[in-house]
This record gives sequence, C-alpha cells and structure tokens, in this order.
Amino acid sequence: MRLASLALTLVSAAAVALSLSCFPRVRVTPPPADAPAEEVALAGAAVLIGSGDIATCDSQDDVATAAIIDSVLRADTAAGVEHAVFTTGDNTYPVGAVRDFQVCFGNSWGDTTKLIMKNIRPSLGNHDIASGDGMNYFNYFGERAGPRGKGYYSYKLGEWHVIALNSEMTVGSRYSAADRGEQETWLKKDLEDNADRKCTVAYMHRPLFSSGGHSGNTEVQRLWTILHQAGADLILAGHDHHYERFAPQTPAGVLDTINGIPQIVIGTGGAPLRGLRTPVRNSATRIQGHFGVLKLTLGAGEYRHAFIDTRGRVWDRGGGKCRDAIRPPVTPGAAKDSSARR
Repeated sequence: MRLASLALTLVSAAAVALSLSCFPRVRVTPPPADAPAEEVALAGAAVLIGSGDIATCDSQDDVATAAIIDSVLRADTAAGVEHAVFTTGDNTYPVGAVRDFQVCFGNSWGDTTKLIMKNIRPSLGNHDIASGDGMNYFNYFGERAGPRGKGYYSYKLGEWHVIALNSEMTVGSRYSAADRGEQETWLKKDLEDNADRKCTVAYMHRPLFSSGGHSGNTEVQRLWTILHQAGADLILAGHDHHYERFAPQTPAGVLDTINGIPQIVIGTGGAPLRGLRTPVRNSATRIQGHFGVLKLTLGAGEYRHAFIDTRGRVWDRGGGKCRDAIRPPVTPGAAKDSSARR
C-alpha cells in the first residue's frame, strides 16, 4: 500500500511539473502610479482577506503573503474589527500529502505564531486532493473546513453571508453525480435559509471566467447559476496564478451591471506565478507577476476591494453595492422580475 501511495504521489507530481510548461510566460504588470500603501476604508465593516494557490516548500513567497495577512489581522484585532481568512483552494503543493500541509503550509500560513489559523475558512482545490481522497486536507484544517468530506459550508461575517464551495465536485470522476447534486441542493437551501442577509459572497477554487492558462471552467456554471438566481453579490476563485477582476456578468458571460455578479480570480498566495492569455470578455483588471492577497471590507449593503502585494502596495482599489441595495423597489401590483433576489 505504501508503494502504491508513493507511486501515485510521484505520478501526480510529474503531471503537475508537465502542466506548468503549458502556461503562457509571465509578463510582469507595472505598478500603477497611484499604488500607495493604503486602502479604501469603510466604517463599521468586517474584513475578509486571503488568496489561493499558496504553499510550496521551495520558496518564501507564501511566507510573504502570510505576513501581510497576519499584520492585517493583528491591526483588526486591536481595533475590534470582525475578520476571517479565506482561501480559494490549492492551499498546498504539490499533491496534498501530509507533509505538504504540515511542513509547506505549516511554515507559512499555518505558522501557529500567526493569527491566520485561528481565523481561516479554507476552500478545497485540486492540488489539495491530488494524492488521495482529501482526508489530509480535512485532518489538517479540522472543523474550519466544514463537514468532513464535503468541502462546502457557510458562515456569517458582519452583515454578510459567506459561502465556501467545493468546485472539485464539478470535475472528473473523484466525486459522483450524487455528490454534485447534494452540494447543489445544499447551496439552494443555504441561500434560502439566509435570505435575511442582504449581501452574499461565495468562493471556490475553479473560476468560471479567466484569462489565465487554465481559462474558465464551465463545469462550475451550475453553481454560478444557483448563486445568480439567488442574488449573490461577489464570487472569488483561484486556480490560475494571477489576479483578475471581472465586471458584473451573468453565468453566460453577458455583461449585466444590475443583476450580474463580479468575479475576482486571486491565485497569488505563493505558488509560482503564471502569465495571461488574450483577455476574455468582461475582464476589467489584470495583474500578473505579483504575489499578494485580496482584502475585502464588507459593510452594510456595500463592499470595498483591494489587492495588496508583498511589497505593501495597494492595487485595484474599488468597491460595489450589494444587489439588494441597487435594485429599485417593486411597484405594488407590478409583475415581479424573475431575476429578483430570493
């Protein structure tokens, strides 16, 4: 059994190395002239901060992103700000072995002298389960990863409803059709049960839209459709190792500034960075060649976003309103819009 497990690990690692040669080369994005070490504040808000595609044992870039997050958490703790740390999957490399979590991730984001592990709410990526059934992931993160073996769960953060999804259930044969259906059924009920929350953000590993080497994953469109129909306000993903923000759009990729959902790809947590292909439709901002984290400030009916690189520079500062906050009230007696929030 040990030999078989070792063989599987070696094969998986070889496949990872081969795949890396297929991605476009990195063309480092020059920093904007207005990239100061400050962010757009939002009074009385909670903070959700993180990244994806994180830990490797052969670099210090994940240590650098961990330092940013720990610094933000310590400042927030001192100020009494509610906060949580998200991950958009591929928490460790190369194959999600016990050592990958305990040593590679453990020496950076998992460092117990930092505040990250006390506040982390991870999502699962393909590298987290490449060597087996994903139990190493669930063993390492424990209850913070949600129900064991599922990889999807939700929680409340300030005024917001936050959902972590398992996009690996949508691809390949590792999970069954019944598993996929169970997650979709759970998601619909979870959204219904949290209808009192006017703002919702969801995160998962695989993006529906991306200009990176993986391109988008159409397999997650069903999850997107459920989120869109329920009025979700923002979706985060990883998988491609760059930063990219998309304008609000439908699951079909149609620009829709009223009922569309913005998506942010944040795969810059420490694993080797990758280049971009030709920008896909509705891609609003792209950053390649810089490690960093996404900081979301979640307020009542609105949010702010900022990409913070490992040199402390702040990129792509902006924000948006929750869909409930911008949709005009329904006129009494008028037909109800089928796209209206739950």
